[in-house]
Amino acid sequence: MLQKREKVLLLRTFQGRTLRIVREHYLRPSVPCNSPLCTQPAACRNDGKLLSSDVTHYMIPDWKVVQDYLEILEFPELKGIIFMQTACQAVQHQRGRRQYNKLRNLLKDARHDCILFANEFQQYCYLPRERGESMEKWQTRSIYNAAVWYYHHCQDRMPIVMVTEDEEAVQQYGSETEGVFVISFKNYLDSFWPDLKAAHELCDSILQSRRERENESQESHRREYPEHLPLEVLEAGIKSGRYIQGILNVNKHRAQIEAFVRLQGASSKDSGLFSDILIHGMKARNRSIHGDMVVVELLPKNEWKGRTAALCENDSDDKASGESPSEPMPTGRIGDLEGEIATILVENSISVAPFSEAQMCEMPVNTPENPWKVSPEEERERKDLRKTHLVFSIDPKGCEDVDDTLSVRTLNNGDLELGVHIADVTHFVAPNSYIDIEARTRATTYYLADRRYDMLPSILSADLCSLLGGVDRYAVSVMWELDKTSYEIKKVWYGRTIIRSSYKLFYEAAQELLDGNFNIIDDIPEFRDLDEKSRQAKLEDLVWAIGKLTDIARHVRAKRDRCGALELEGVEVRVQLDEKKNIQDLIPKQPLEVHETVAEFMILANHWVAKKIWESFPHQALLRQHPPPHQEFFSELRECAKAKGFFIDTRSNKTLADSLDNANDPSDPIVNRLLRSMAAQAMSNALYFSTGSCAEEEFHHYGLALDKYTHFTSPIRRYSDIIVHRLLMAAISKDKKMEIKENLFSNKDLEELCRHINNRNRAAQHSQKQSTELFQCMYFKDKDQETEERCISDGVIYSIRTNGVLVFIPRFGIKGAAYLKNKDGLVISCGPDSCSEWKPGSLQRFQNKITSTTTGGESVTFHLFDHVTVRISVQASRCHSDTVRLEIMRNQPYMIPDTELFHQSSLLLKSDLVKEVTRSVEEAQLAQEVKVNIIQEDYQKYCQTKGRSLYTLLEEIRDLALLDVSNSHEI
Repeated sequence: MLQKREKVLLLRTFQGRTLRIVREHYLRPSVPCNSPLCTQPAACRNDGKLLSSDVTHYMIPDWKVVQDYLEILEFPELKGIIFMQTACQAVQHQRGRRQYNKLRNLLKDARHDCILFANEFQQYCYLPRERGESMEKWQTRSIYNAAVWYYHHCQDRMPIVMVTEDEEAVQQYGSETEGVFVISFKNYLDSFWPDLKAAHELCDSILQSRRERENESQESHRREYPEHLPLEVLEAGIKSGRYIQGILNVNKHRAQIEAFVRLQGASSKDSGLFSDILIHGMKARNRSIHGDMVVVELLPKNEWKGRTAALCENDSDDKASGESPSEPMPTGRIGDLEGEIATILVENSISVAPFSEAQMCEMPVNTPENPWKVSPEEERERKDLRKTHLVFSIDPKGCEDVDDTLSVRTLNNGDLELGVHIADVTHFVAPNSYIDIEARTRATTYYLADRRYDMLPSILSADLCSLLGGVDRYAVSVMWELDKTSYEIKKVWYGRTIIRSSYKLFYEAAQELLDGNFNIIDDIPEFRDLDEKSRQAKLEDLVWAIGKLTDIARHVRAKRDRCGALELEGVEVRVQLDEKKNIQDLIPKQPLEVHETVAEFMILANHWVAKKIWESFPHQALLRQHPPPHQEFFSELRECAKAKGFFIDTRSNKTLADSLDNANDPSDPIVNRLLRSMAAQAMSNALYFSTGSCAEEEFHHYGLALDKYTHFTSPIRRYSDIIVHRLLMAAISKDKKMEIKENLFSNKDLEELCRHINNRNRAAQHSQKQSTELFQCMYFKDKDQETEERCISDGVIYSIRTNGVLVFIPRFGIKGAAYLKNKDGLVISCGPDSCSEWKPGSLQRFQNKITSTTTGGESVTFHLFDHVTVRISVQASRCHSDTVRLEIMRNQPYMIPDTELFHQSSLLLKSDLVKEVTRSVEEAQLAQEVKVNIIQEDYQKYCQTKGRSLYTLLEEIRDLALLDVSNSHEI
């Protein structure tokens, strides 16, 4: 029978009133104990994971031990661990979601012998907190009480060892109950696990780090803060009215900036104050923390910070405003870059804490004194490509985490060998190691507009796992033998290799070499110190390789185009910063053919690896599925195309691709870009999944038109790829009849991991979008809208709404609403000179247009795909982040300056060139090959054509994978 208890909380409001909150708390006589020694399993309902029966004792960690030593508690050697609900809640509330999620994952992991016991809901374990008792003492007392109950519940047959960092608890409870022992965590390891060296080393390291932090903190406090006054001085000051006594309340949303002292007792009456006292900044708190009883010195009235000061940069601004604040109130500054970035991270539950000492201890060393080298054992086991293959990478400028390299060469029989070589991250990241668990938790590298937060430490991501030029690196390679003329695949080989990349090219340099502009080699470091003869020879080899790779990619892409290629559209904007991180420009990414060349081979490798791991492990392989979109999501796309006289057939990916190819307005290339962008918006989300969780016909990737697909090519920045690498290595071992060393996930565990990775990918995508919007706002903020050229731009209407239109600004990649009716009820009007102004009137919306009519009879109509002149400004908010505001100035296109016009034209010409090359190759092949008939059965059943598809630059916008500004070939 349930027992009802009440928890009463007394909270004090900002107005000084006391608020009484009552929470109901229900207790049960039985909760799951999950012990095999339970004498009442039916009453306890032990249907989950049970503790091991072959342990000598049960170990119960105190709340402090769970917080500080969780990494040691994750050791699989430690068994029979019972985590009390009280300790878990302390971790959740005091250490944050990241640490709490690590604890939850540990409890759910079937490989670890530990359980959760809900002691606060068990009738005989629950202890109410006593008046005046600190939270820490109550937590320790509750955990000990639950340990005693658990011991008796198991009929005194299993000793209980409670480990704690509280010396008083060891003295108080150590010998209180026979069979229940209370000792320190260090003594526990010494007594029960003397041979577990790694745990002892980590424990010593944590203790040493704690002592150093305490010493540094004390020294810092001595330097930064004044000493507290003696008690007699404080009492005299309170009596005289110089000092005021109260409770410190820290604003959790601005903990570093502001706190308040809530007046207590006689202080509020004697001081004559009617509100809380503001404590501005950390120094003014003088080491006190939330909830402390403090004594505060009231500043002179002319130094008080009030409402006006809260919005100013400094006190002088406040005085200049002419307003004098009356009493203290919440004060702080908002809107700075670091604060906004921190908000984005918190909103998306992204942890950017440094890697721990235990994790870094697992990392290899690579220093000038002790450089990393290829080991003789690895040289024997891997295929060595250093002297036989011209390997190089093509990445964005400044890229440090180089996941992939390419190679192509002519074989002795005249055929070609194409190679994709990916960083061998799993060589350095062992399964279930500290760094592996951390990478699994992060799941991805988070790319923001001006920075990134790595999934792996920089010694791996930017050094030993980065396939940099001129250094030896371990790789996992996929190499195909291709027919020399048709480029058909004859053979495929998978395996571990040793490579030495000859060149670390950036996209623009590779494109220049492809176009025949060899002056660019002055910007390629690998050519600088060569003599003329060597330079010419190496240049010829590199240009041949880039040209041959591009030719192969063109043929493969043209072939897949006929099978239903989806070329979607989106805008990727690069933020250009100066040395001081001030924003110089927002630059839309320029499409280059080498982008698609590299991406083509990444798709090829991902597809072939997906087939390989599924064939070897049909029920526990990690693949990526992209379901067909719902037809109703295409309604806006169809209607918008219809307004321009185009018909979009969305019955399959093939018909959609063909329709988009035909929807070209020769007078306005932006129309096709917007239609492709709408198609991208209609796409379903692509997700990771375990092959044992759904039928094979659900494996398809609609956007790429592949029957099986995965992510293999970016293990530095995606944990999914690490899992796929381990699966591939296990598949190779299986083919060789060798023992599988990799610890593979079961279907159930893999499906749960996929859900976690999908969630983190969604957070990564959302955080990047927010950071881009943040920099867009910062770029336009505080600019004179009348004189600043950047604030006026050409916009294209792409959607009609009841009170306005949605506008796309190609120059900056901005999409937003432009209202035709303001808050005062006035509507937009455009006079003979096309300039807009607000007048009384009404709006009338039609399917493809909207008309604004004033009371004076003037009217203006805006149609879909009309070009208008738009003013860009920033709308500030005290409560939310700033947003870009668009306002239509003229119902005519903006006259673009000549330089900018040339820049935009070059973008379109490059894109058209790629399409033209693909089209010409396709026509050449069609003259020689028999047309491929669409398999009607698959078409009717799945609404898609089976076959390969063209990689689309921004398919990832709807693909839940991170749209990576530093690496454009992610699918």
